[in-house]
Amino acid sequence: MYAVIATGGKQYRVREGDRLRVERLDAEEGAEIEFDRILLVGDGDQIAIGRPFVESGKVAATVKGHGRHKKIKVVKFKRRKNYLRQHGHRQNFTELEIKSITAG
Repeated sequence: MYAVIATGGKQYRVREGDRLRVERLDAEEGAEIEFDRILLVGDGDQIAIGRPFVESGKVAATVKGHGRHKKIKVVKFKRRKNYLRQHGHRQNFTELEIKSITAG
């Protein structure tokens, strides 16, 4: 069974037991959280598509930790104009482990 969830302005395809990094959530490490914005649930040939969300669909996950991604360099450059601006960015994330998916 798999599901497509929406969180942090992005969509993720998840299965039970998956670990994924999403935009930082306000939850303690080890806490159980539930996602109710389920866009799609699939189980073999059975697919439930939400309009916009699947009713009574839930995905339960455990927060495994928080961290920051690797630094990316942001560069603005104009040739022959003596113009160069550089800075870096590290995005915060929350690592989750998917425990269960229910279609309802």
